[in-house]
Amino acid sequence: MRPARTAGGRAAGTAPVPRGGGAPSARGRVGTAVHPGAWWLWALALGTAATRTTNPLLLALLIAVSAYVVVTRRPHAPWSRSYGAFVKLALAVLVIRLLFTTVLGSPIPGTHTLLTLPEVPLPDWAQGIRLGGRVTAEGLAFALYDAMKLATLLICVGAANALANPSRLLKSLPGALYETGVAVVVALTFAPNLIADVQRLRAARRLRGRPDRGVRGLLQVGLPVLEGALERSVALAAAMDARGYGRTAQVPAPVRRTTAALTLGGLLGVCAGTYGLLTAAGGTYGIPVLLAGVAAALAGLWLGGRRTVRTRYRPDRWDARAWLVTASGATVAALLFLAAARDPAALHPGVVPLVAPSLPLWPAAAVLVGLLPAFITPAPETTTVQTFVKEPS
Repeated sequence: MRPARTAGGRAAGTAPVPRGGGAPSARGRVGTAVHPGAWWLWALALGTAATRTTNPLLLALLIAVSAYVVVTRRPHAPWSRSYGAFVKLALAVLVIRLLFTTVLGSPIPGTHTLLTLPEVPLPDWAQGIRLGGRVTAEGLAFALYDAMKLATLLICVGAANALANPSRLLKSLPGALYETGVAVVVALTFAPNLIADVQRLRAARRLRGRPDRGVRGLLQVGLPVLEGALERSVALAAAMDARGYGRTAQVPAPVRRTTAALTLGGLLGVCAGTYGLLTAAGGTYGIPVLLAGVAAALAGLWLGGRRTVRTRYRPDRWDARAWLVTASGATVAALLFLAAARDPAALHPGVVPLVAPSLPLWPAAAVLVGLLPAFITPAPETTTVQTFVKEPS
């Protein structure tokens, strides 16, 4: 007996199939996704804000803001699983810095002795270095504050890796940076794939009742992972060669020299201007040198793009949401720069004498502006499986 059919012509008890094949088109996904460059600018702005403070409460708030955005807006893709690895790396930085401070001592004087380790006498040529001795609370607090700044920066970079699609970011790069972008994107994509391979092989070994931890498990998992990475690299190189990667156009020699001079000079200007902004003595020349370096670098990139022959298929659009995402991170960085200039004591709590850090209200409210992408960007798409229920005949 054939199953009964409804007025629409489908069998009774089956789920309706949406018009157009039941899955969102690629054009719709690209149109609704945020530009990957916006995610990188947002994350780098949060990392820049982290460099302006050593207050552990503000740094923890920056970590919480980036983690919330990653949890709510991270797509379901293998390359987006690298955030946990960056968090573990940040924790390793904290542990190593505290361990070095405990064993090698700290230049910060302190009166609150936590423990006293056996001190190893060193020769005269090792002046300023000591092994063991007193471990003070002031020295550990200073090391913790300083290490949290670097850990926050690493976590912000991990958030950018988890949110921005590396292949789409490669398409958005200027033509002059395309070859460099290919190398960087391949390197950034290698780490998430490596983590996914390790997790897959460890799960397979657990199902077979074999050890997946310790030195033996690491050695037996490492060889298949390296073999898979080598095969993937060879396949990627063959695919890139077949698609014409590395082709360049004929450009006159004076244009090439001008491009190299502008790009190199612009990058040096950007580095010098950034150093001037981050130091107290270079505040007068930092902004002019940075602007001049950015202008020279952009001119060099524009000239360098003439020698790269390539086109973009369905390029990502920099829409209003990308501007808002970038503006939210830039606002956090700018307000923390302003707070560091107006109230440095709140953003850099002292350790001698040792005092408990307090949370300044308006810098904390400025950090919360970084949560804006969690509310204005589309949620990651989930794969739904349609089930067909067969009715009894």
